[in-house]
Amino acid sequence: LSSTSWWWEEEDEREEERREESMKTAALVKKSSVVSSSARRRGGALVLRRLTRSSAAAESDSAAVENEERFRLNNLSPEAGSRKAKKRIGRGYGAGQGGSAGKGMRGQNARSGGGTRPGFEGGQNPLYRRLPKLRGIAGGMGAGQKDYNVVNVGVLNERFSEGEVVSLASLEEKRVLDISGREKKLPLKVLGDGAIEKNLTVEAVAFSKAAKEKIESAGGKVVELPGKKKWMRARDK
Repeated sequence: LSSTSWWWEEEDEREEERREESMKTAALVKKSSVVSSSARRRGGALVLRRLTRSSAAAESDSAAVENEERFRLNNLSPEAGSRKAKKRIGRGYGAGQGGSAGKGMRGQNARSGGGTRPGFEGGQNPLYRRLPKLRGIAGGMGAGQKDYNVVNVGVLNERFSEGEVVSLASLEEKRVLDISGREKKLPLKVLGDGAIEKNLTVEAVAFSKAAKEKIESAGGKVVELPGKKKWMRARDK
């Protein structure tokens, strides 16, 4: 009997502890709900204040834009601070820049009219001479650029009919040559690759020896047009 009463007493204590814990949990839940609702109220008020401020700022900006003077030729000016006057280097203590005015203690760059050309490295082999150069167009040399629009007599035999006149314009019209950009200023030159069996009149600035022989042997006509006159220094009379 005594052991049974002891067990019931312990069970009552455990039940009391569980009841207290549940009460504490309920109190915490209630407190958190109150805090969250107040936070929501504060957040809504904060959003409302921000919206009010942003609308007021937008109204003030629109009013400022309406009152702002429009751009005209008489009111154009650089943005403040975008242009800075060149520093006038002084000569002595009176200029307020010290004795050397930022030029250092003597030397070539401190003299009047002193200094070196761009790229000068004191006499040693400069960078622009040390670097390797590319040949042709990539290196800026005119040797890599062609001087003529070129066509072979074999192509003329395929694309032109008997008795037709071949010129730079007719070649471009028949899409034999796709001329664009710098090539539009270049004259036509005929080369002798291939065979020609048709009587054609070919107008060009230059002909190779083989091309001229093949055209004339087929009964055609070679018309050499005047090219661009080369400038030469006038000789003393």
